[in-house]
Amino acid sequence: MARKTKRTYRKPVMNAGGDMSASTGASGHLSGQLTGQGRANTGMTIGPHRNTPQNDLSVSVLRQRYQAAVDKRRTWLAHWQDCYEFALPQRNGAALQTSGGKRLDRVFDATAPDAVEQLAASLMAEITPPAGGWFDLEPGGNVAGEDRAVLTEQLGRAVRILQGHFDRSNFAVEMHQAFLDLVTAGTACLRLESDDFKSPSAFRFAAVPLRDLVFEERVDGKMDAVFRTLSLTRSDILATWPDAKLPTIAKGEDDAQGQKRHTVIEAVMPHGPERSGYGLCVFYADGGGEGAHTASDDVLFRDHFDVSPYVAFRWMKAPGEIYGRSPVMKALPDIKTANKVVELVLKNASIAVTGIWQADDDGVLNPATIRLVPGSIIPKAVGSAGLTPLDAPGRFDVSDLVLSDLRDRIRRCLLADRLAQVDQPGMTATEVLERASENARLLGATYGRLQAELLYPLIARALYILAKRGELPDIPIDGDVVVLRHAAPLAQLPKRVKAAQVLDWVSRIAGLGPDAMNEVDVPAMVHWLADQFGVPEHVLRPHLPPEVLEGTS
Repeated sequence: MARKTKRTYRKPVMNAGGDMSASTGASGHLSGQLTGQGRANTGMTIGPHRNTPQNDLSVSVLRQRYQAAVDKRRTWLAHWQDCYEFALPQRNGAALQTSGGKRLDRVFDATAPDAVEQLAASLMAEITPPAGGWFDLEPGGNVAGEDRAVLTEQLGRAVRILQGHFDRSNFAVEMHQAFLDLVTAGTACLRLESDDFKSPSAFRFAAVPLRDLVFEERVDGKMDAVFRTLSLTRSDILATWPDAKLPTIAKGEDDAQGQKRHTVIEAVMPHGPERSGYGLCVFYADGGGEGAHTASDDVLFRDHFDVSPYVAFRWMKAPGEIYGRSPVMKALPDIKTANKVVELVLKNASIAVTGIWQADDDGVLNPATIRLVPGSIIPKAVGSAGLTPLDAPGRFDVSDLVLSDLRDRIRRCLLADRLAQVDQPGMTATEVLERASENARLLGATYGRLQAELLYPLIARALYILAKRGELPDIPIDGDVVVLRHAAPLAQLPKRVKAAQVLDWVSRIAGLGPDAMNEVDVPAMVHWLADQFGVPEHVLRPHLPPEVLEGTS
């Protein structure tokens, strides 16, 4: 939603249909944004547009951009492959999918896979907890004071509806998979689509693996130009895009079941500065499907999105690079070394158990028939030395010291020792807050990037879907009228640290005597502390101004 100029918000009202309506003093545009009547002229649709825009990119241009983006991604593939193979082998998002294949052939030490799962679970609990309550909508600074209470109530209802759809969807499952990709490869992508009306939720999420994606980055740093490679049958294509234009195939050329797969590319590209939104173009990856004769036959489907269904986000980003870098990449040398040390330890252990033996070649002893098992009898010729053990040239006891250091560094890089569950039951409240403050410091930069690249686009797309379904009005998250607040545990840490500092100050003031405590407005402090700790206002008594209290006494 484009940011408007200076305006004043006045008297919001929830009408019988559940829409928010308001009158504005300056621009008069807000009423159309917050009511259902304004949606007819926005041009926002979830399904296909009947009138295809004339300024959409041609397939030849999209192929050139796709190939250029693939060339830039090629250097990352081997790096992603190593990260997944050693840290997350059960979900290898960089290699081709092999159902049921072995994934742990090169993994001998489970420190990294365990730390990756712990970090992904911690991010889930700290940023988007499955229990909900990780976002809120509040009136912006441009809302008049007398109207804030009414708008707050209406936005609270919208938040409850939105949170209900998140709870009933597959958000928790797919978000966790996306966090696993984020921690391992540094880049993750979540696709949010509108589900049908028979489903309990309006949302359908999918964590898209990196092997299927290619990105372009805009000048402003947004990574919202997406190419996705799909392998679909003709029936899959029609199920995904019912209005897709499939080439005519002669009878008998396709198999009877229609299971032949076609590689198609789904391109979601932002429009130029003259037009907002995103263009969708689905075309064949091989330069045309069966029966195609012209360039136009390559295009299967065109569409338009006002809000992109793809939400791509990164852990951190080096200047000049498109894709993100992950904590696994930083710990990868230690992860590989720990795996090699454990592999050598296991080989040394097998030698220690079975031993290395030597025997005289006397023509009687057959090494092929010897089995070194308990209770076995090995025949030998009279006068022959038989089997004698060969002493190993050295021992490998130093591996314990090396492994301990390596595992500590791996856990430190993957924040397993900071974000994991506290194992010290005797920790005081101050120690807990200090630990939380340290976690906020360690994740500060990553959290800021996730706010910009994950949370805001995700909520904007979700509100857009609910608005098109008629369950919510068009809510402009522009900072003037409505502000999106992140209310997850990680976002609350600065408030709690500040509250702890105030409580420490109060305890020190109390030691100075009653005269010092008389300088503290206790009711105001209680309400302020309730806000810092996220306590609902309805559990508190109304805070009356001092002049009102003096008049009632």
